Amino acid sequence: MAAADPTVSIQDTLRRVFGLHTFRPLQQAIIEDLIAGRDAFVLMPTGGGKSLCYQLPALLRPGVALVVSPLISLMKDQVDALNANGIAAACYNSSLDAAAARSVLARLHAGELDLLYVAPERLMNPDFLERLAQLPIALIAVDEAHCVSQWGHDFRPEYAALGDLRSRFPGVPLIALTATADPHTREDVVRCLGLDEAHRHISSFDRPNIRYTVLEKHRPMDQLTRFLDNRRSEAGIVYALSRKRTEEIAAHLVAAGYQAAAYHAGLAGSLRHDIQERFLRDDLAIVVATVAFGMGIDKPNVRFVVHYDLPKHIEGYYQETGRAGRDGLPAEALLLYGAQDVVTARRLLEGTENPEQRRIESHKLQAMVGLAESLSCRRRVLLGYFGEDLEADCGNCDICLNPPETFDATVAAQKVLSCVYRVGERFGVKHVVDVLRGADTERIRRLGHDRLSTYGIGADMSDAEWSSLTRQLIHLGFLSQDVANYSVLKLTGKSRPVLRGDQPLRLARPRIRQAKKKKRARSAIGLAAADEALFESLRALRKRLAEDQGVPPYVIFGDATLVEMSQRKPADEAGLLDITGVGQVKLERYGAEFLEAIARIQTVDAI
Repeated sequence: MAAADPTVSIQDTLRRVFGLHTFRPLQQAIIEDLIAGRDAFVLMPTGGGKSLCYQLPALLRPGVALVVSPLISLMKDQVDALNANGIAAACYNSSLDAAAARSVLARLHAGELDLLYVAPERLMNPDFLERLAQLPIALIAVDEAHCVSQWGHDFRPEYAALGDLRSRFPGVPLIALTATADPHTREDVVRCLGLDEAHRHISSFDRPNIRYTVLEKHRPMDQLTRFLDNRRSEAGIVYALSRKRTEEIAAHLVAAGYQAAAYHAGLAGSLRHDIQERFLRDDLAIVVATVAFGMGIDKPNVRFVVHYDLPKHIEGYYQETGRAGRDGLPAEALLLYGAQDVVTARRLLEGTENPEQRRIESHKLQAMVGLAESLSCRRRVLLGYFGEDLEADCGNCDICLNPPETFDATVAAQKVLSCVYRVGERFGVKHVVDVLRGADTERIRRLGHDRLSTYGIGADMSDAEWSSLTRQLIHLGFLSQDVANYSVLKLTGKSRPVLRGDQPLRLARPRIRQAKKKKRARSAIGLAAADEALFESLRALRKRLAEDQGVPPYVIFGDATLVEMSQRKPADEAGLLDITGVGQVKLERYGAEFLEAIARIQTVDAI
């Protein structure tokens, strides 16, 4: 009998099992590689569809697919979603009790599993490897593969042992997947996992549905509250660098009427689990977290991510902002940036013992500062860091949507530079600004700085404006900041022409508050006002079904699927099956109730 056309089989599985009509960029080529038994290295942004690249071929190759995953929560999310599509998947990790672990192993040996999710240390256990040697293995997928590299932003020692997989399972296709790896880290991953012969699939890093905005920090708690003012019904994550700050922010938001909770590694495991589950089930709108939260979150309807503090590197910023808008609907990423954040980050770097690692981390921090202080398209700067050239400005960042207003800052710059000189190049930004504005403080009087010629010459501008201009002068190289010496400001050789009046200077006016947004006829997720009632009704139905089954709502259907239902309003099973995200199993399980809800709302609207 002639072999089946693999392309037809792939397309049929995509439609029937996953409820999808088309592949995203690179997915089909990656899937065909694995089905043919070839290795692959995949670099694809969060929300780009990495999971499908190994889940679909796992159904079309004989044996069980092994998926190496770093977090228990991530395994559970993936398994829940696969089970909802009628796929036999399970996880094997430390969260299972003895009986549950035996049950999973029994299913594994009976050939009943399509996919098995396993932690790296569990997979590389000699006893477990001996079990696997007796079984047909469809493929091995190493997720979050940047964890393999010691120069990656999230190196995990337990991942290092995975380098033995290629030689231990020579006939099994191996795929490594990551969303965040600069060129140096990519080569390290390929070397560590023995993927020199693998096909490399490098996708665009661009997430066009995410709007990037950076605001200079000025009363950041007020800035955060203003940002959230019209987002009370949306899910989001606020990142902060310290445990104490997450608790302060969460308490402030709760007092303001938001459903918010702090999440950090210092909390009891049971409490962290409860917070994460409530967030996944849409019972909690906002999580205020350290970087301990998020890597295992597969929640597609996160509508915003806020960085209350400056991340240490662009990889972390990119990965964390990528947790917004995984469903492809509009999302926002707000970064609050202040000079003190840089000082704090650099002090932390000084404690790094390995000089090479310290050098790399310092470079990564400087790149992050450059992104925050950029006056050109944010997306161009972001993608450029990963080696991707954007041909035109993105049109969906604060710089593109609201280009900075510039002004002749020559005189203002001369005032700052002169003041730095007059105070003896021995003080930081705050003191220089206080002198410029004529602040009446005990310290200024004790130092005699109230008698300087530059005292009070900047009283016509606010401290935020002077701080912004001073930071721009630092960024442009007219001033240097001695981080090792309390961040004192010093003049550079570039400052002399400005001080002499030989070089005019234009700078950007500071951005302290968000520009007032025009009222939109559509919701944050792009729905017309006429369709919002149906969307909310479908959300309520989804929530009830999810609670009955003990799974997060997005396991039933994602927001993007509900949006499409609300717009197209299918009237029968054929129409519902034509909606993205509705496969055969989900049609059988939920189709009748969703069709009934759609018909009911349309009847009410007609009346």
